[in-house]
This record gives sequence, C-alpha cells and structure tokens, in this order.
Amino acid sequence: MDSKSNRLYFIDAMRAWAILMMLQGHFIDGLLDPVFRDLSNPVYNIWLYFRGITAPVFFTVSGFIFTYLLIRGTQKGWDNPRVAKGIRRGLQLLLIGYLLRLNLFGLFKGQLYHAFYLVDVLHCIGLSILALIGIYLFSVSKKRYVFPTLLIGITLLLFLFEPLYKQWSFSFLPEFLANYFTKANGSVFTIIPWLGYTTLGAFISVLFTRHKDYKYLYPAAISIALAVGYLLIYQSSRFFDFMYGWTDIELFKLILSNNYLFIRLGNVFMVFVVFMVLRRFMTNKTVLAIGASTLSIYVIHFILLYGSFTGLGLHRFFNRSLVPSVAIPGAILFMVACTFLALRYNKYETQIKGTIASAINMVKFQWNDLREASIPALRELIIRARLFLRRFLRTVRG
Repeated sequence: MDSKSNRLYFIDAMRAWAILMMLQGHFIDGLLDPVFRDLSNPVYNIWLYFRGITAPVFFTVSGFIFTYLLIRGTQKGWDNPRVAKGIRRGLQLLLIGYLLRLNLFGLFKGQLYHAFYLVDVLHCIGLSILALIGIYLFSVSKKRYVFPTLLIGITLLLFLFEPLYKQWSFSFLPEFLANYFTKANGSVFTIIPWLGYTTLGAFISVLFTRHKDYKYLYPAAISIALAVGYLLIYQSSRFFDFMYGWTDIELFKLILSNNYLFIRLGNVFMVFVVFMVLRRFMTNKTVLAIGASTLSIYVIHFILLYGSFTGLGLHRFFNRSLVPSVAIPGAILFMVACTFLALRYNKYETQIKGTIASAINMVKFQWNDLREASIPALRELIIRARLFLRRFLRTVRG
C-alpha cells in the first residue's frame, strides 16, 4: 500500500487505461473498413492484441476494486454496509445494461427489439458483483481460506471447462436468460467464462488486503505476478499438451486448440506488473478521475457510438466504412469527447439529477392537474353525448 493512503492508485490507473482502450477498441472495430483489417500488418496486429486484453483487464480490475472495498472494513456479513451497496450496484448495472439497449421508437410501437435482450459488459459485471456478494456471504463465517479458495476455484473451473460449455445452446432456458450463457443469439459477453476474471481479481484483492502491512508487498507482488504471467502466456499450452499426452483426457486437447483464456489471464498479470512498477507515477488527478468515472464514460460512449434509445449513433452512419487516416484520429477524438463529457457530468451530477427530478415532478404535477381538470369536463361531455343520442333516437323513431 502507499504510505499516504489505503487507496491503491495503480488500480485506478489500470481501470482508466482499460476504459480508454475499450473506447478506442469499440470505435475502430465498429467503424474501420474491413479492407484494412490485415493480419499481416504489424500495426494492426499490435492493436488487435491489446484490444484482446482490454476486457480481461477490465473485468479483473472490477472484481479487485469491489472486493477490496467489501472486505477492508471490520463489519462482517449482512452488517457490512458494502453488501447492501453492492447489491444496489449490481442491480443498477443490470438495469443500465438493458436501458442502453432500449430503442424508444420500437417502444412507441409496443415492441422490444431483439437487441434489447442481448447481454453485454454491464450485465456481466453487475451479475458478477452479485455473485461475489453471494460467495462472500456464504464463506464469511467459515475459515479464512474458504473465501479465496472459492474465488480461485471458480476461475479455474470456468476456464478449464469452457471448451465444453461453450458448445451448449442452453435452449432449455428462456432466450433472455440463455443470453447470459451463450453467444448463439448474439450476446457480446456471457457470464461464463467472464465471471472467472472477476473472481480472479477478487482473489488478488484478498491477497493484497491480508498482506497490506508486509514491508516488501510490492516487490513480492511484482515478482509473483511476473512469474505467473510468464508461465500462463508461454508455458500453459505446453502444460495442457503434456497433460493430454499423459492422461489422454480430451478436455486438455480442446483447451490446447484454443488456449485464449489462460493466455489472456497471463496478459492481465503482466499489466498488473507494469502498473505496479509505475505506481509512483499513478497519482495524477485526471487519471484517477477517469478511473472513478468508468460507468459514466461507458454509458456516454454507448449512446454516441451505438445510438442507445434512438438508434442514431456513429455506428449507424459510418459502420465499417472509415479509412485508418480517419479512424485513428477519430478514435482519439472519441476518447477525449467521452471522457470530457463524463467528467463534466460527474462534476455536476448532483445538480443534473436535481434538475431531472424537478422536471419529472413538474410533469407529474401537470399531469395530475390535467387529469383532475379533465374529469369534470369528461363527465359533462358524456352527459351531453347521452342527451344527443336520446334525441337522435327519438327523431329516428318518429
């Protein structure tokens, strides 16, 4: 820990880096012309590699931060205020995830389009937070080793058996629930295996918290992370090849054919190493503010890029049509714009929410007044309609 504070600045910096990488990754992936997606181009390959490690880092850091806040206090179980806050946060992320996929024009027609039911980053992080709370509550009264053991155990189980369950269609579930487990219907992320990165982050957080007073915490953490990262990136495939040759278990062969989860996990450890080494330079206020504003940044980027609510986003007008000379500066400008808007929103969040609440209340009052004023008028209209109908019938009958 930094001597000045219990705050882990390098984690905030990691989160800031991950959200900015996510912004440019989504922008370029969605708008760059396929002609320029050349795997033989080293620049494109480097970009693709770093884009691939963004989501694992983001999920891992999210699990780390939430668990660090959850377990650092003295109150345990349901008495821990972070439990209630975490439940609200998890449900909030699920709600925002669905709202961002809502199309108002379809809603006015009485329709919820297919995209509304698809699962994305916010859904998975929200559900992961709820899962971490469940694991915490289950293990809080048990031995100290139970909580971290469950966390790392879930990570290993989800990663090891991914080749098997990724083939399942989960057709026995309603589609909106199946979307949390399979990409077959179009979901971008699924709770499995991505929960595994979140529980890994939570596991690392437990280790940091329990050894926070160790004099050589960072040298030890950097050494361990460097070793684990190297082994996962460069030796995990060799390990699974050995295990398959030794046991002839088909699962190891399936993992070997697409060993992306463990390799990406190694990348995450390497990112931890870089940010821990440079932690002394991670106290810039703007960087920390960006790290604390990831939800606002994500929401704003989703609205601007994918056109939440209206369908009128950049993706609609420039879908896979930009050349690199436009896409690259465009991505930089997009990152700056989303970050600026998010930071401005966070600065005036209280005033903005107050204004919105006042507007909603004003609409409610006006609607109530209109409804109350309309009731007598409506009654009068009904009485006159009845009188007219009676006179008309008398006239017809002669």
